[in-house]
Amino acid sequence: MTHPDPKTLIRIAREDGGEAHVEPLDLGARVRALRKERGWTLEQAAGKAGLARSTLSKIENGQMSPTYEALKKLAEGLAISVPQLFTPPSRTQVNGRMAVTKSGEGQASATATYEHELLASGLRKKQMLPYRARIRAREFGEFDGWVRHDGEEFLYVLTGIVRLYTEFYEPVDLRRGDSAYYDASMGHNVISLSEEDATVLWVTSLV
Repeated sequence: MTHPDPKTLIRIAREDGGEAHVEPLDLGARVRALRKERGWTLEQAAGKAGLARSTLSKIENGQMSPTYEALKKLAEGLAISVPQLFTPPSRTQVNGRMAVTKSGEGQASATATYEHELLASGLRKKQMLPYRARIRAREFGEFDGWVRHDGEEFLYVLTGIVRLYTEFYEPVDLRRGDSAYYDASMGHNVISLSEEDATVLWVTSLV
C-alpha cells in the first residue's frame, strides 16, 4: 500500500480513532473528587486549605466562584498545582490494553521518501501514533514541499545519521541515540546522510 506522504498516516489514524470529545470541567465536582480521593471530610479539607468549611462546601456545590487566592489555598491544601484543579481527571477504568509488535511485523507503508512501519496498529483510538521509518530521501528537493500536520512529534534516531529540516530553525544533524521533539504543524522534513538508509522511531500525538 502506497500513500502520497506521511500526513496520510496521521489522517488514517485519526479517522480510525474517531472524534475526540472533551467534557466541560465542573470545578466543584473536581474539588469534591480530589477531597474524597484523599479520604478527607469537608472539615479536614477546609482546615488543610485554610478555608472555612462553609466556603469549601459552597465551592463544591457550585454556589460560589472562588477567588484566585482561594484557588491557591485549595491547591496547596490538596498538594497539587492550581492548573491541576482545572485538569479533568484521567480515565479511571483500567482495561489493560496492550499491543506487542515483533520486529518486522508492523504494518508497512512506503512513500518516495520514507518507508514506514506502523507499530501497535491493532489498537483503536490510540492517543499516539508510533511508527518506525526508513529514511530514503537524500536531498531536501525530493520532497514536494514541507510535511506538516496537527499535533506534536517525537523523533528518535535508531541507526545512521539524519538531517532534520524545520520551517523556523536551522537544519540539525542527528545521530544514533539523538532525538528531537517539535510542533508538527511547523513544516518539517528528514533526509538520511548515511551511506545506507537511516532508521528512526517517530511518535506523533493524535489528540
